[in-house]
Amino acid sequence: MELPRVFAIRHSSHRILNPFDATKLATLGAALGVERDQQVLDLACGKGEMLCTWARDHDIVGTGVDINPPFVAAAQARASELGVSDRVTVLHDNATDWVSTAPVDIAACLGATWIGGGVSGTIELLRRSIRPGGMILIGEPYWRAEPPDQETVEGCHATSYSTFESLPGLVRLFGELDYDLVEMVLADEDTWDRYAAAQWLSIRRFLDANPDDPIADELRDELRTAPILHVRFQRAWLGWGAFALVPRN
Repeated sequence: MELPRVFAIRHSSHRILNPFDATKLATLGAALGVERDQQVLDLACGKGEMLCTWARDHDIVGTGVDINPPFVAAAQARASELGVSDRVTVLHDNATDWVSTAPVDIAACLGATWIGGGVSGTIELLRRSIRPGGMILIGEPYWRAEPPDQETVEGCHATSYSTFESLPGLVRLFGELDYDLVEMVLADEDTWDRYAAAQWLSIRRFLDANPDDPIADELRDELRTAPILHVRFQRAWLGWGAFALVPRN
């Protein structure tokens, strides 16, 4: 099984498939104090950039799971490029029910909480893989402020305000699920721009090279609308963050 072609085309130039850049990923690793030989599991790992760079910079041992074969191949190639193929394993598998056979120090899912049917279900899935005292790392969008109208909601690819939590709502939810929030790193407008705008260039390059592709019209429509949606709505109203959680005793 592969993700929709449109998704793959949008992200063809991305190493990180969420609104973080290399500096944010490095900040996250430093903030969590990841250490040599710690076991890190990343479900729906995409192209494996977090695991590969943390293996290079902190000597972690990483396992990634992703359902999209081209992303798995890209992650394996990245591990080879950075000289960490002996420390990073990336598997082609469905992350929705994937549990590590040996408990890990950190279990992560950054930006793909659909694998557990939402934030709560994904946290529960990740918990099944961590050792006692281990950490869960969850990446999720949130409202930066309450949208003023339905146009703003839909401009952020949501159907209603309840599609996402606010930042205080997310933090409350973590507590209600009996977890302590122990660290967080948030995207900013610049990293959102780098994530969104790079997709427009990837789409345009694809269209220039493949003008008669069956999904060309769909992509042309997206290229006409995506920039204005980003600058008018998403940039101002939608946040994204990585949140580190530890189960309460």
